[in-house]
Amino acid sequence: MARIKLWGRYYWGTGLLTVVGISFATLSTAFAIFSALYADGTCPSTTGPDGTVVRGACPDAYGMLLGTSMLCSLLNMALSFAPAKTLKKIFPPVVTGTVIVMIGASLIGESGVLNWAGGSNNCHNRPTEGIFRLCPTIFAPRPLPWASPEFIGLGFLSFVTILLVELFGSPFMKNASIIVGLIVGCIVAGAAGYIDGSPIRTSPAITFVWVHTFKLRVHPPAILPMMAVYISLAMEAIGDITASAEVSRVEVEGEEFDSRIQGGVLGDGIGGLLSGLMTNPPLSIFAQNNGVIAVTRCANRKAGWWCCGFLILFGVLGKISGVFLSIPNSVLGGVTTFLFATVMTSGIRVLSYITWSRRNRFTLASAMAFGIGNLLVPEWYTHLFDGVTNRSAGLQGLFDSITIILSTPFLSAGIVAVILNLILPDNELVPKDAPAEPDADIEAQPVIHRADDTRGDAESATGSDKKKASI
Repeated sequence: MARIKLWGRYYWGTGLLTVVGISFATLSTAFAIFSALYADGTCPSTTGPDGTVVRGACPDAYGMLLGTSMLCSLLNMALSFAPAKTLKKIFPPVVTGTVIVMIGASLIGESGVLNWAGGSNNCHNRPTEGIFRLCPTIFAPRPLPWASPEFIGLGFLSFVTILLVELFGSPFMKNASIIVGLIVGCIVAGAAGYIDGSPIRTSPAITFVWVHTFKLRVHPPAILPMMAVYISLAMEAIGDITASAEVSRVEVEGEEFDSRIQGGVLGDGIGGLLSGLMTNPPLSIFAQNNGVIAVTRCANRKAGWWCCGFLILFGVLGKISGVFLSIPNSVLGGVTTFLFATVMTSGIRVLSYITWSRRNRFTLASAMAFGIGNLLVPEWYTHLFDGVTNRSAGLQGLFDSITIILSTPFLSAGIVAVILNLILPDNELVPKDAPAEPDADIEAQPVIHRADDTRGDAESATGSDKKKASI
């Protein structure tokens, strides 16, 4: 929210009411990085007699994610000093919208719906033995098999509560519909005995950063995927800053607006570095800022400063963290599925800004082909490098990087969208001096005139009308 002048025309911050948080874009990439670390034996895992793989704790993997993220944050800092017009040319709405849509879709499939049915850990494979044969684990107060009707019902209750608040709630309740859905779901889950109170009992009353630390290391195969994540954060920041400026009724063009984009991208990069030092993944500008500003009609930064104060307070009070950890997966899944769908909706809204030309349709279709195809069939890349033998350490690291990128739908879709946006000509079949062709409804039926009626029309027609009447 701050806008600190550095030198010349460069700033740090947007000067808008902009709340940031842990980026959803990191989750899909982190899952892929962790899967690769378990696959190559860096992290421990055991295979049961039925073939079910149970992953052990691996705090070093999280330390690798943090260290690599901090290194890659330098990319956004460098991008922020590029001309704003260049950034907007490389990352137009057709690119940023595609990435945001795929981020939401990935999170729905990889986290939201899995938790709704009981858990996104190994219990969704329904192993016959081990602690994950029931969800969330066999030590839960009321463990059940994954996708049990009880879990589905709890998640559905939270989801329906959000819908009812939107239908009948006051404006204030509508703004807090997510919290209301969580509260109602937790009340029913607590009455039915699904809430585990141990996280609340064991969490400290007061806590702070660096109470638990991790070994910060750089994982070379994760560098390229995390660089792609930061590029996607820059894309998202450009779109969100533009939308926030629009609903805040400030300039959306000109030098001041360009400086807001530059400051926001720089803030994302510095935020990624600082969040890693505080044992957190990268931060990003939330698209929900735009909706809150539009609904409340409050763009005053003082409201944002109060929000920052409350967030710091909640982070220091450890019992509040324990409350969130005790929320049943099914309740959390029902709410986050809706939340992730709003991320998709934000991407669709960004796509609504584009002109649906042949070029943009081709770019979007090609990017979605990779992104949605990867989301629906995530194993298609598994045997891509099976024929390569005598792999060196560097070559294996490159293969791992490519595999992680291909296994993350929004990264593959975003890369395809950027490349096509740069290489496809704006009007490949239309000369520059040709008149603009008016939009037409492709479903409209042509009107055929009789020859005797056409003669009278042709006499009164001029210009382009004369050509139409003579057909």
